[in-house]
Amino acid sequence: PLEVMEHHNTIEAKMCPHVLLFPLPIQSPINSMLQLAELFCLAGLQVTFLNTKHNQQLLCRHTNVESRFRQYPKFQFRTISDGLPDDHPRSFPMFEDLINSLQAVAEPFLREILTESGVTCVIPDGLFYYAVDICNEVGVSVISFDTISPCCLWVYLCFPKLIQNGDIPFKGNDLDMLIENVPGMEDLLRRRDFPFYRLTNCATDLYCQLALKEIQSIPRSHGLILNTFEDLDGPLLSLIRSHCPQTYAVGPLHLQLKTRLADKRMSSSNSLWEEDHSSIQWLDAQPTESVIYVSFGSLATLTKKEMLEFWHGLVNSGIRFLWVMRSDLLREEEFSHQFVKELAAGCKERAYIVSWAPQEKVLSHPAIGGFLTHSGWNSTMESIVERKPMICWAVYVDQRVTSRFVGEVWKIGLDMKDICDRDNIEKVVKDLMVTNKEKLKKSVDKLSMLAEISVGEGGSSYNAFEYLVDDIKKLGRRDKDINPNCIG
Repeated sequence: PLEVMEHHNTIEAKMCPHVLLFPLPIQSPINSMLQLAELFCLAGLQVTFLNTKHNQQLLCRHTNVESRFRQYPKFQFRTISDGLPDDHPRSFPMFEDLINSLQAVAEPFLREILTESGVTCVIPDGLFYYAVDICNEVGVSVISFDTISPCCLWVYLCFPKLIQNGDIPFKGNDLDMLIENVPGMEDLLRRRDFPFYRLTNCATDLYCQLALKEIQSIPRSHGLILNTFEDLDGPLLSLIRSHCPQTYAVGPLHLQLKTRLADKRMSSSNSLWEEDHSSIQWLDAQPTESVIYVSFGSLATLTKKEMLEFWHGLVNSGIRFLWVMRSDLLREEEFSHQFVKELAAGCKERAYIVSWAPQEKVLSHPAIGGFLTHSGWNSTMESIVERKPMICWAVYVDQRVTSRFVGEVWKIGLDMKDICDRDNIEKVVKDLMVTNKEKLKKSVDKLSMLAEISVGEGGSSYNAFEYLVDDIKKLGRRDKDINPNCIG
């Protein structure tokens, strides 16, 4: 009987797919990947989450992630060095260091783990194009997860054509000129909305080259996972599927997870920063929809001048605000707690400052009426789900395209890209919270309702996740010469 049981366990292990998730080592992709990992655990898959040692330490210090995942016996964390010294800031200006250093460590590690561990499917961040090649080399299925906005991904997919046509780099300085060779965005995308609008040389620009390698790897994957839903991004998803037919729109991921968890609790924090919950107590004392939440995410930085313009604009608007000021928010100079104290003291009746906040809880709070955001994709999805219109001050890459869509396509916010002066900030805050409040609220309410339907049983995102799990089960290990489902 013991032999029979062992044989049965071996068969079961072979039948149970083993998925390895490998996120980009920054806050937002880690958050999305952990939500996807937990959804896979609920679906009964064996899951390994590959995190950098640096980020795993931060996660364990600031969240209950270890005890939370302990309830899933088929789940494990694995860690890998990012190859950088402990005192490296790992900030956006030094992102190139992080990406290059991690790749040097990750390539041999992936080859080894995929040869030895029985992993049947790898889900790397879309930026890790080399993971796709390694999987194809060793005969393991690979489905990329692009954690950026689909609208930006579509612009990436048009890069080769834009370069070929001589559309990029831009000639001249008119940032309001339309970019015509992005199908579906002909009358929408201006130069200032372009992911790399300061691009001067495609061949030497790190981010342009990464984007090109990323889109070249998509046809070599079995499929593509996106954190969106059909009712939000349907037209773009059709275009993306012309490059990758097997595209799974499974978002909003945090809502899909919350819907499927038996006790329907707020999905727990995956924060690399210590959350200050006093922000919730402060909000409890404020009137309904009276506060604007201000957060520029985990990577964006401001100059001192920009910070003061935002501050004066917010104060002059007369609207209450809750502002997340990370200790590394100021660019090119030391963060001064004294400076923040002085700002806070100047407006303590109507403002509250924290170094990091539990964002999902903040956005779902009835006192919040709007969100001044950097337009990161997770923040945008959370804002839509919680029915909060946005003011977008995009800083990097996909945020620039996303902010344009928020203002012009979905009409759920105001895009103040590139204009950081106190008068403009005062005006857009009043527009969002008073003048255009009802109109914007109506649009975002509708999208929020559609998001909820999409993750409910039988909804588009619910079904897409079921298809994804079924496909992972079918794929298993494969011969190296089997053609993937994506086409070039």
